[in-house]
Amino acid sequence: MRILLTALCLAANLPAVAAESAPAADFKSSVLRLNSTVQAWSAGQPWEKSHPSNHRALAAIIAPQQVITTAEMVADATYLEFESPDGTCFAPAKVLAVDYEANLALLGPAAADDGAKVFANTTPLEISPPPSIGSSLDIYQIEDNGTALRTSGTLQSMDVSSTFLPGHNFLTYMVKASMQSAASSYTVPVLARGKLAGLLSSYNAKDQICEVCSSDILSRFIKAAASSPYTGFPSLGVAVAFTEDPLFRQWLKLPDDQGGVYISSVRKGGAAQAAGIHKGDVLLAFDGHQIDRRGYFQHAQYGSLSWGHLARGEHAVGDVVTLALMRDGQPLEVKATLTREEEQARLVPNYTFDRPPGYLVKGGFIFQELSLPMLQAFGEDWSSRAPLNLLDVYQNPEKYQDRAERIVFLSGVIPTPATVGYESLRNLIVHKVNGKDIRNMRGLLGAFNSNLTEFHSIEFDDEKFTIYLDAASSATVDKQLLQRGIPRLSRSE
Repeated sequence: MRILLTALCLAANLPAVAAESAPAADFKSSVLRLNSTVQAWSAGQPWEKSHPSNHRALAAIIAPQQVITTAEMVADATYLEFESPDGTCFAPAKVLAVDYEANLALLGPAAADDGAKVFANTTPLEISPPPSIGSSLDIYQIEDNGTALRTSGTLQSMDVSSTFLPGHNFLTYMVKASMQSAASSYTVPVLARGKLAGLLSSYNAKDQICEVCSSDILSRFIKAAASSPYTGFPSLGVAVAFTEDPLFRQWLKLPDDQGGVYISSVRKGGAAQAAGIHKGDVLLAFDGHQIDRRGYFQHAQYGSLSWGHLARGEHAVGDVVTLALMRDGQPLEVKATLTREEEQARLVPNYTFDRPPGYLVKGGFIFQELSLPMLQAFGEDWSSRAPLNLLDVYQNPEKYQDRAERIVFLSGVIPTPATVGYESLRNLIVHKVNGKDIRNMRGLLGAFNSNLTEFHSIEFDDEKFTIYLDAASSATVDKQLLQRGIPRLSRSE
Protein backbone atom coordinates (compact mmCIF):
# COMPACT_ATOMS: atom_id res chain seq x y z
CA MET A 1 0.00 0.00 0.00
CA ARG A 2 1.13 3.54 -0.76
CA ILE A 3 2.89 5.53 1.96
CA LEU A 4 1.77 9.04 2.86
CA LEU A 5 3.24 11.68 0.59
CA THR A 6 4.50 13.57 3.63
CA ALA A 7 6.35 10.51 4.91
CA LEU A 8 7.92 9.91 1.50
CA CYS A 9 9.36 13.39 1.39
CA LEU A 10 10.72 13.23 4.92
CA ALA A 11 12.20 9.75 4.45
CA ALA A 12 14.15 10.96 1.47
CA ASN A 13 15.50 13.94 3.47
CA LEU A 14 14.45 16.29 0.71
CA PRO A 15 14.69 20.02 1.31
CA ALA A 16 11.46 21.94 1.18
CA VAL A 17 10.66 22.89 -2.40
CA ALA A 18 9.36 26.37 -2.96
CA ALA A 19 5.94 25.69 -4.43
CA GLU A 20 4.02 28.59 -5.90
CA SER A 21 1.13 30.14 -4.01
CA ALA A 22 -2.08 29.33 -5.85
CA PRO A 23 -4.91 31.85 -6.16
CA ALA A 24 -6.77 30.90 -2.97
CA ALA A 25 -10.16 32.18 -4.08
CA ASP A 26 -10.05 30.19 -7.33
CA PHE A 27 -8.81 26.86 -6.00
CA LYS A 28 -9.87 26.62 -2.35
CA SER A 29 -13.53 27.08 -3.25
CA SER A 30 -13.39 23.82 -5.24
CA VAL A 31 -11.91 21.45 -2.63
CA LEU A 32 -12.61 20.10 0.83
CA ARG A 33 -10.35 18.38 3.26
CA LEU A 34 -11.32 14.77 3.88
CA ASN A 35 -10.48 13.04 7.16
CA SER A 36 -10.88 9.28 7.51
CA THR A 37 -10.39 6.83 10.34
CA VAL A 38 -9.44 3.42 8.98
CA GLN A 39 -9.52 0.15 10.88
CA ALA A 40 -9.04 -3.17 9.08
CA TRP A 41 -9.74 -6.64 10.41
CA SER A 42 -6.81 -8.58 11.83
CA ALA A 43 -5.46 -11.33 9.57
CA GLY A 44 -4.32 -13.58 12.41
CA GLN A 45 -7.25 -12.97 14.77
CA PRO A 46 -10.26 -12.41 12.49
CA TRP A 47 -12.65 -11.80 15.40
CA GLU A 48 -11.01 -8.44 16.14
CA LYS A 49 -9.77 -5.36 14.30
CA SER A 50 -6.26 -3.96 14.00
CA HIS A 51 -5.31 -0.58 15.50
CA PRO A 52 -7.01 2.36 13.76
CA SER A 53 -5.10 4.86 11.64
CA ASN A 54 -6.00 8.31 10.33
CA HIS A 55 -5.69 9.64 6.78
CA ARG A 56 -6.08 13.22 5.61
CA ALA A 57 -6.54 14.20 1.98
CA LEU A 58 -7.76 16.95 -0.28
CA ALA A 59 -10.90 16.00 -2.22
CA ALA A 60 -12.09 17.73 -5.39
CA ILE A 61 -15.67 18.99 -5.57
CA ILE A 62 -17.15 17.80 -8.89
CA ALA A 63 -20.90 18.39 -8.37
CA PRO A 64 -23.21 19.97 -5.80
CA GLN A 65 -22.40 18.24 -2.48
CA GLN A 66 -20.23 15.60 -4.17
CA VAL A 67 -16.47 15.12 -4.04
CA ILE A 68 -14.13 12.60 -5.62
CA THR A 69 -11.13 10.99 -3.95
CA THR A 70 -9.20 7.73 -4.03
CA ALA A 71 -10.81 4.51 -2.81
CA GLU A 72 -7.75 4.03 -0.61
CA MET A 73 -9.05 6.86 1.57
CA VAL A 74 -12.32 5.06 2.34
CA ALA A 75 -11.20 1.42 2.43
CA ASP A 76 -12.22 -0.07 5.81
CA ALA A 77 -13.13 3.43 7.03
CA THR A 78 -15.05 3.60 10.30
CA TYR A 79 -15.57 7.38 10.08
CA LEU A 80 -15.40 9.92 7.25
CA GLU A 81 -15.51 13.67 7.68
CA PHE A 82 -15.47 16.75 5.45
CA GLU A 83 -13.55 19.79 6.63
CA SER A 84 -13.51 23.23 5.01
CA PRO A 85 -10.07 24.41 3.81
CA ASP A 86 -9.93 27.03 6.58
CA GLY A 87 -10.70 24.39 9.23
CA THR A 88 -13.82 26.12 10.57
CA CYS A 89 -16.59 23.85 9.29
CA PHE A 90 -17.02 20.07 9.57
CA ALA A 91 -19.58 17.53 8.37
CA PRO A 92 -19.77 13.71 8.52
CA ALA A 93 -19.40 12.16 5.07
CA LYS A 94 -20.62 8.96 3.42
CA VAL A 95 -19.60 6.91 0.40
CA LEU A 96 -21.92 7.24 -2.60
CA ALA A 97 -19.95 4.93 -4.88
CA VAL A 98 -16.57 3.23 -4.65
CA ASP A 99 -14.42 1.24 -7.04
CA TYR A 100 -11.43 -0.28 -5.28
CA GLU A 101 -10.05 -1.67 -8.53
CA ALA A 102 -9.88 1.77 -10.16
CA ASN A 103 -9.00 3.40 -6.80
CA LEU A 104 -11.80 5.95 -6.95
CA ALA A 105 -14.58 6.97 -4.57
CA LEU A 106 -17.47 9.42 -4.76
CA LEU A 107 -18.56 10.95 -1.44
CA GLY A 108 -21.33 13.17 -0.18
CA PRO A 109 -22.47 14.53 3.19
CA ALA A 110 -24.08 12.07 5.61
CA ALA A 111 -26.78 14.65 6.37
CA ALA A 112 -28.11 17.26 3.95
CA ASP A 113 -28.19 20.08 6.52
CA ASP A 114 -24.55 19.57 7.51
CA GLY A 115 -23.62 19.28 3.83
CA ALA A 116 -25.26 22.59 2.99
CA LYS A 117 -22.97 24.32 5.49
CA VAL A 118 -19.66 22.77 4.47
CA PHE A 119 -20.44 23.06 0.74
CA ALA A 120 -21.66 26.67 0.98
CA ASN A 121 -20.05 29.03 -1.54
CA THR A 122 -18.15 26.20 -3.28
CA THR A 123 -17.63 25.79 -7.02
CA PRO A 124 -17.46 22.32 -8.60
CA LEU A 125 -14.55 21.59 -10.92
CA GLU A 126 -15.05 20.50 -14.49
CA ILE A 127 -13.26 17.40 -15.76
CA SER A 128 -10.39 18.31 -18.06
CA PRO A 129 -10.07 16.93 -21.57
CA PRO A 130 -7.29 14.33 -21.73
CA PRO A 131 -3.92 16.14 -21.70
CA SER A 132 -1.13 15.28 -24.09
CA ILE A 133 2.45 14.33 -23.29
CA GLY A 134 4.45 17.44 -22.44
CA SER A 135 1.45 19.23 -20.94
CA SER A 136 1.87 21.20 -17.72
CA LEU A 137 -0.22 19.92 -14.81
CA ASP A 138 -0.71 21.60 -11.44
CA ILE A 139 -0.73 19.61 -8.19
CA TYR A 140 -2.49 21.40 -5.34
CA GLN A 141 -2.02 21.13 -1.58
CA ILE A 142 -3.20 23.21 1.37
CA GLU A 143 -1.11 23.83 4.48
CA ASP A 144 -2.59 23.64 7.99
CA ASN A 145 -2.64 27.42 8.10
CA GLY A 146 -4.82 27.52 4.97
CA THR A 147 -2.08 28.53 2.51
CA ALA A 148 -2.67 27.00 -0.91
CA LEU A 149 0.36 25.47 -2.63
CA ARG A 150 0.69 24.74 -6.31
CA THR A 151 3.41 22.50 -7.71
CA SER A 152 3.69 22.47 -11.48
CA GLY A 153 4.81 19.32 -13.24
CA THR A 154 5.18 17.93 -16.73
CA LEU A 155 3.26 14.97 -18.08
CA GLN A 156 6.09 12.68 -19.15
CA SER A 157 4.30 9.51 -20.15
CA MET A 158 1.17 7.41 -19.76
CA ASP A 159 0.95 3.81 -18.66
CA VAL A 160 -1.65 1.22 -17.75
CA SER A 161 -0.71 0.38 -14.19
CA SER A 162 -1.99 -0.47 -10.72
CA THR A 163 -2.04 2.32 -8.13
CA PHE A 164 -3.74 0.45 -5.30
CA LEU A 165 -4.65 -3.19 -5.89
CA PRO A 166 -2.22 -5.53 -7.69
CA GLY A 167 -3.52 -6.92 -10.95
CA HIS A 168 -6.05 -4.12 -11.55
CA ASN A 169 -4.45 -1.78 -14.09
CA PHE A 170 -5.86 1.49 -15.37
CA LEU A 171 -4.61 4.41 -17.44
CA THR A 172 -2.23 6.47 -15.29
CA TYR A 173 -0.34 9.70 -15.94
CA MET A 174 3.34 9.84 -14.98
CA VAL A 175 4.04 13.44 -13.98
CA LYS A 176 7.52 14.82 -13.25
CA ALA A 177 7.25 17.18 -10.29
CA SER A 178 9.14 17.99 -7.09
CA MET A 179 6.60 18.12 -4.28
CA GLN A 180 7.03 19.31 -0.73
CA SER A 181 5.47 17.84 2.39
CA ALA A 182 2.19 19.45 3.35
CA ALA A 183 -0.96 18.74 5.32
CA SER A 184 -3.85 16.80 3.78
CA SER A 185 -1.54 15.22 1.21
CA TYR A 186 -2.57 11.56 1.31
CA THR A 187 -4.11 12.25 -2.08
CA VAL A 188 -4.64 15.59 -3.79
CA PRO A 189 -6.25 16.87 -7.00
CA VAL A 190 -4.27 17.54 -10.16
CA LEU A 191 -5.49 20.27 -12.52
CA ALA A 192 -4.88 21.23 -16.13
CA ARG A 193 -5.77 24.84 -16.93
CA GLY A 194 -8.10 25.02 -13.95
CA LYS A 195 -9.95 21.77 -14.69
CA LEU A 196 -9.63 18.46 -12.88
CA ALA A 197 -7.19 16.25 -14.79
CA GLY A 198 -6.76 13.50 -12.19
CA LEU A 199 -6.00 12.49 -8.62
CA LEU A 200 -2.53 11.96 -7.25
CA SER A 201 -2.29 8.33 -6.10
CA SER A 202 1.42 8.10 -5.21
CA TYR A 203 4.65 10.09 -5.23
CA ASN A 204 8.17 8.73 -5.63
CA ALA A 205 10.37 11.30 -3.89
CA LYS A 206 13.61 9.78 -5.22
CA ASP A 207 12.65 9.98 -8.90
CA GLN A 208 10.19 12.87 -8.38
CA ILE A 209 7.49 11.01 -10.31
CA CYS A 210 3.82 11.41 -9.48
CA GLU A 211 1.31 8.75 -10.48
CA VAL A 212 -2.01 10.36 -11.35
CA CYS A 213 -5.31 8.62 -12.08
CA SER A 214 -6.24 9.84 -15.57
CA SER A 215 -9.15 12.08 -16.51
CA ASP A 216 -10.44 9.32 -18.82
CA ILE A 217 -10.92 6.97 -15.88
CA LEU A 218 -12.34 9.75 -13.69
CA SER A 219 -14.97 10.54 -16.32
CA ARG A 220 -15.99 6.90 -16.75
CA PHE A 221 -16.24 6.39 -13.00
CA ILE A 222 -18.38 9.50 -12.49
CA LYS A 223 -20.69 8.47 -15.33
CA ALA A 224 -21.08 4.94 -13.96
CA ALA A 225 -21.60 6.25 -10.42
CA ALA A 226 -24.61 8.28 -11.62
CA SER A 227 -26.52 5.01 -12.13
CA SER A 228 -27.74 2.72 -9.40
CA PRO A 229 -26.53 0.12 -8.79
CA TYR A 230 -22.96 1.05 -9.68
CA THR A 231 -21.78 -1.18 -12.54
CA GLY A 232 -18.08 -0.32 -12.53
CA PHE A 233 -15.42 -1.15 -15.07
CA PRO A 234 -15.68 -4.29 -17.20
CA SER A 235 -13.11 -6.98 -17.92
CA LEU A 236 -12.62 -9.73 -20.45
CA GLY A 237 -11.81 -12.30 -17.80
CA VAL A 238 -8.51 -13.73 -19.04
CA ALA A 239 -4.89 -13.89 -17.98
CA VAL A 240 -2.27 -13.61 -20.72
CA ALA A 241 1.39 -14.30 -21.37
CA PHE A 242 3.68 -12.60 -23.89
CA THR A 243 4.73 -14.36 -27.09
CA GLU A 244 8.27 -13.04 -27.47
CA ASP A 245 10.06 -16.37 -27.15
CA PRO A 246 10.79 -17.83 -30.65
CA LEU A 247 10.27 -21.46 -29.57
CA PHE A 248 6.99 -20.56 -27.88
CA ARG A 249 5.85 -18.79 -31.04
CA GLN A 250 6.81 -21.79 -33.14
CA TRP A 251 4.76 -24.06 -30.87
CA LEU A 252 1.80 -21.65 -31.17
CA LYS A 253 2.19 -21.63 -34.99
CA LEU A 254 2.54 -17.83 -35.02
CA PRO A 255 4.25 -16.36 -38.11
CA ASP A 256 7.11 -13.92 -37.55
CA ASP A 257 5.08 -10.90 -38.62
CA GLN A 258 2.19 -11.70 -36.28
CA GLY A 259 1.81 -10.28 -32.76
CA GLY A 260 -0.65 -11.46 -30.14
CA VAL A 261 -0.72 -12.59 -26.51
CA TYR A 262 -1.24 -16.13 -25.26
CA ILE A 263 -4.36 -16.70 -23.14
CA SER A 264 -3.00 -18.63 -20.16
CA SER A 265 -6.27 -18.90 -18.25
CA VAL A 266 -9.95 -18.10 -18.68
CA ARG A 267 -11.85 -17.00 -15.60
CA LYS A 268 -14.90 -19.03 -14.69
CA GLY A 269 -18.09 -17.07 -15.36
CA GLY A 270 -16.28 -14.23 -17.16
CA ALA A 271 -16.93 -12.63 -20.52
CA ALA A 272 -14.29 -14.70 -22.30
CA GLN A 273 -15.69 -18.03 -21.11
CA ALA A 274 -19.21 -17.00 -22.17
CA ALA A 275 -17.84 -16.10 -25.63
CA GLY A 276 -16.21 -19.53 -26.04
CA ILE A 277 -12.60 -18.39 -25.66
CA HIS A 278 -10.25 -21.19 -24.54
CA LYS A 279 -7.03 -21.40 -22.64
CA GLY A 280 -4.33 -21.69 -25.32
CA ASP A 281 -5.94 -19.26 -27.75
CA VAL A 282 -3.86 -16.31 -28.94
CA LEU A 283 -5.50 -12.88 -28.82
CA LEU A 284 -4.41 -11.04 -31.97
CA ALA A 285 -6.66 -7.96 -32.06
CA PHE A 286 -9.31 -6.23 -29.95
CA ASP A 287 -11.98 -4.33 -31.92
CA GLY A 288 -9.55 -3.95 -34.81
CA HIS A 289 -6.61 -2.82 -32.67
CA GLN A 290 -3.65 -5.07 -33.40
CA ILE A 291 -1.87 -6.37 -30.27
CA ASP A 292 1.88 -6.96 -30.44
CA ARG A 293 3.78 -9.84 -28.87
CA ARG A 294 4.35 -7.81 -25.66
CA GLY A 295 0.66 -6.98 -25.27
CA TYR A 296 0.74 -3.40 -26.55
CA PHE A 297 -1.46 -1.62 -29.09
CA GLN A 298 -1.29 1.83 -30.65
CA HIS A 299 -3.76 4.28 -29.11
CA ALA A 300 -4.79 7.15 -31.37
CA GLN A 301 -3.96 9.77 -28.74
CA TYR A 302 -1.67 8.14 -26.19
CA GLY A 303 0.55 6.00 -28.37
CA SER A 304 1.68 2.58 -27.13
CA LEU A 305 -0.51 1.22 -24.31
CA SER A 306 -1.18 -2.18 -22.78
CA TRP A 307 -4.11 -3.98 -24.43
CA GLY A 308 -5.97 -4.15 -21.10
CA HIS A 309 -6.96 -0.51 -21.52
CA LEU A 310 -9.13 -1.53 -24.47
CA ALA A 311 -11.37 -3.58 -22.19
CA ARG A 312 -11.23 -1.64 -18.94
CA GLY A 313 -10.68 1.95 -20.10
CA GLU A 314 -12.44 2.21 -23.44
CA HIS A 315 -15.65 0.24 -22.83
CA ALA A 316 -18.54 -0.14 -20.40
CA VAL A 317 -20.24 -3.18 -18.92
CA GLY A 318 -22.51 -4.71 -21.55
CA ASP A 319 -20.51 -3.53 -24.58
CA VAL A 320 -20.01 -6.13 -27.31
CA VAL A 321 -16.46 -6.32 -28.67
CA THR A 322 -14.90 -8.20 -31.58
CA LEU A 323 -11.87 -10.31 -30.83
CA ALA A 324 -9.49 -11.75 -33.42
CA LEU A 325 -7.95 -15.02 -32.20
CA MET A 326 -5.73 -17.81 -33.38
CA ARG A 327 -6.55 -21.34 -32.25
CA ASP A 328 -4.32 -24.26 -33.26
CA GLY A 329 -2.80 -22.09 -35.97
CA GLN A 330 -6.18 -21.13 -37.48
CA PRO A 331 -7.70 -17.63 -37.38
CA LEU A 332 -10.95 -17.17 -35.48
CA GLU A 333 -13.22 -14.22 -34.74
CA VAL A 334 -15.60 -14.07 -31.77
CA LYS A 335 -17.94 -11.55 -30.20
CA ALA A 336 -17.75 -11.05 -26.44
CA THR A 337 -20.08 -9.11 -24.14
CA LEU A 338 -17.96 -7.42 -21.47
CA THR A 339 -18.99 -8.01 -17.88
CA ARG A 340 -17.81 -6.94 -14.46
CA GLU A 341 -16.64 -9.75 -12.23
CA GLU A 342 -17.81 -9.21 -8.69
CA GLU A 343 -14.94 -9.65 -6.29
CA GLN A 344 -16.93 -11.84 -3.95
CA ALA A 345 -17.46 -14.32 -6.81
CA ARG A 346 -13.73 -15.02 -7.00
CA LEU A 347 -12.27 -18.18 -5.53
CA VAL A 348 -9.63 -16.01 -3.85
CA PRO A 349 -10.83 -12.38 -3.49
CA ASN A 350 -8.25 -9.69 -4.20
CA TYR A 351 -9.72 -7.46 -1.52
CA THR A 352 -12.17 -7.72 1.36
CA PHE A 353 -12.68 -4.06 2.28
CA ASP A 354 -15.72 -3.16 4.36
CA ARG A 355 -16.54 -6.84 4.89
CA PRO A 356 -15.69 -8.74 8.07
CA PRO A 357 -13.83 -11.99 7.30
CA GLY A 358 -15.49 -15.36 7.63
CA TYR A 359 -13.94 -17.68 10.18
CA LEU A 360 -14.58 -20.48 12.65
CA VAL A 361 -12.83 -21.29 15.92
CA LYS A 362 -13.52 -24.90 16.87
CA GLY A 363 -11.89 -26.35 19.94
CA GLY A 364 -8.90 -24.07 19.32
CA PHE A 365 -8.53 -24.72 15.58
CA ILE A 366 -8.84 -21.47 13.57
CA PHE A 367 -10.36 -21.85 10.09
CA GLN A 368 -10.50 -18.99 7.59
CA GLU A 369 -11.32 -18.34 3.93
CA LEU A 370 -8.32 -17.62 1.72
CA SER A 371 -7.97 -14.10 0.28
CA LEU A 372 -5.17 -11.98 -1.11
CA PRO A 373 -4.99 -9.89 2.11
CA MET A 374 -4.43 -13.16 3.99
CA LEU A 375 -1.46 -13.95 1.73
CA GLN A 376 -0.13 -10.39 2.04
CA ALA A 377 -0.08 -10.82 5.82
CA PHE A 378 3.08 -12.93 5.30
CA GLY A 379 4.99 -9.69 4.64
CA GLU A 380 6.36 -7.60 1.78
CA ASP A 381 7.77 -10.72 0.10
CA TRP A 382 4.50 -12.60 0.50
CA SER A 383 4.66 -13.95 -3.08
CA SER A 384 7.72 -15.98 -2.09
CA ARG A 385 7.17 -16.35 1.68
CA ALA A 386 3.55 -17.48 1.78
CA PRO A 387 2.92 -21.27 1.84
CA LEU A 388 3.24 -22.83 -1.61
CA ASN A 389 -0.10 -24.62 -1.41
CA LEU A 390 -1.94 -21.35 -0.75
CA LEU A 391 0.02 -19.50 -3.43
CA ASP A 392 -0.88 -22.22 -5.92
CA VAL A 393 -4.59 -21.61 -5.30
CA TYR A 394 -4.16 -17.87 -5.86
CA GLN A 395 -2.02 -18.28 -8.98
CA ASN A 396 -3.93 -21.21 -10.52
CA PRO A 397 -7.57 -20.88 -9.44
CA GLU A 398 -8.79 -22.92 -12.41
CA LYS A 399 -7.42 -26.03 -10.70
CA TYR A 400 -9.74 -25.53 -7.71
CA GLN A 401 -12.75 -23.53 -8.89
CA ASP A 402 -14.90 -26.58 -9.72
CA ARG A 403 -14.57 -28.05 -6.24
CA ALA A 404 -15.14 -24.94 -4.12
CA GLU A 405 -16.60 -21.46 -4.05
CA ARG A 406 -13.99 -20.38 -1.50
CA ILE A 407 -10.92 -22.09 -0.15
CA VAL A 408 -11.20 -22.83 3.57
CA PHE A 409 -7.93 -23.52 5.35
CA LEU A 410 -6.60 -24.08 8.86
CA SER A 411 -4.79 -20.81 9.59
CA GLY A 412 -3.62 -21.55 13.12
CA VAL A 413 -4.12 -23.48 16.34
CA ILE A 414 -4.74 -22.16 19.86
CA PRO A 415 -3.18 -24.58 22.37
CA THR A 416 -6.10 -26.14 24.28
CA PRO A 417 -6.88 -29.56 25.76
CA ALA A 418 -8.71 -30.37 22.52
CA THR A 419 -5.73 -29.55 20.23
CA VAL A 420 -2.96 -31.36 22.09
CA GLY A 421 -0.46 -32.73 19.54
CA TYR A 422 -1.83 -30.53 16.74
CA GLU A 423 -0.35 -27.20 17.84
CA SER A 424 2.09 -26.98 14.88
CA LEU A 425 -0.57 -27.45 12.20
CA ARG A 426 -1.36 -24.43 10.05
CA ASN A 427 -1.97 -23.28 6.46
CA LEU A 428 -3.61 -26.57 5.45
CA ILE A 429 -6.50 -26.58 2.97
CA VAL A 430 -9.62 -28.29 4.32
CA HIS A 431 -11.12 -30.87 1.96
CA LYS A 432 -13.78 -32.62 4.05
CA VAL A 433 -15.24 -32.35 7.52
CA ASN A 434 -17.27 -35.26 8.89
CA GLY A 435 -17.35 -36.71 5.38
CA LYS A 436 -18.79 -33.59 3.75
CA ASP A 437 -16.99 -31.64 1.01
CA ILE A 438 -16.19 -28.10 2.14
CA ARG A 439 -16.99 -25.45 -0.49
CA ASN A 440 -17.10 -22.37 1.75
CA MET A 441 -17.31 -21.24 5.37
CA ARG A 442 -21.05 -21.85 5.57
CA GLY A 443 -20.45 -25.45 4.54
CA LEU A 444 -17.78 -25.83 7.21
CA LEU A 445 -20.12 -24.57 9.92
CA GLY A 446 -22.86 -26.89 8.72
CA ALA A 447 -20.54 -29.90 8.64
CA PHE A 448 -19.54 -29.37 12.28
CA ASN A 449 -23.04 -28.54 13.53
CA SER A 450 -24.71 -31.54 11.89
CA ASN A 451 -22.31 -34.11 13.31
CA LEU A 452 -23.85 -36.34 16.00
CA THR A 453 -20.89 -38.66 16.56
CA GLU A 454 -18.29 -38.63 19.31
CA PHE A 455 -15.52 -37.22 17.10
CA HIS A 456 -15.24 -34.64 14.32
CA SER A 457 -13.08 -35.76 11.40
CA ILE A 458 -11.13 -33.12 9.44
CA GLU A 459 -9.49 -34.16 6.17
CA PHE A 460 -6.85 -31.93 4.56
CA ASP A 461 -5.83 -31.66 0.92
CA ASP A 462 -2.14 -31.02 1.29
CA GLU A 463 -0.83 -33.83 3.44
CA LYS A 464 -3.62 -36.28 2.61
CA PHE A 465 -4.29 -37.01 6.25
CA THR A 466 -7.20 -36.78 8.65
CA ILE A 467 -7.28 -35.55 12.24
CA TYR A 468 -9.96 -36.23 14.82
CA LEU A 469 -11.37 -33.72 17.26
CA ASP A 470 -13.23 -34.86 20.36
CA ALA A 471 -16.69 -33.28 20.07
CA ALA A 472 -17.34 -32.99 23.82
CA SER A 473 -13.89 -31.63 24.60
CA SER A 474 -14.08 -29.06 21.79
CA ALA A 475 -17.51 -27.89 22.94
CA THR A 476 -16.12 -27.31 26.45
CA VAL A 477 -13.11 -25.41 25.04
CA ASP A 478 -15.41 -23.26 22.90
CA LYS A 479 -17.29 -22.07 25.99
CA GLN A 480 -14.00 -21.29 27.73
CA LEU A 481 -12.71 -19.29 24.75
CA LEU A 482 -15.84 -17.15 24.81
CA GLN A 483 -15.32 -16.50 28.52
CA ARG A 484 -11.67 -15.56 27.93
CA GLY A 485 -12.38 -12.75 25.50
CA ILE A 486 -13.11 -14.03 22.00
CA PRO A 487 -16.41 -12.20 21.28
CA ARG A 488 -17.75 -14.80 18.84
CA LEU A 489 -16.49 -18.14 17.57
CA SER A 490 -17.70 -17.93 13.98
CA ARG A 491 -18.78 -15.63 11.20
CA SER A 492 -20.03 -16.50 7.72
CA GLU A 493 -21.70 -14.51 4.95
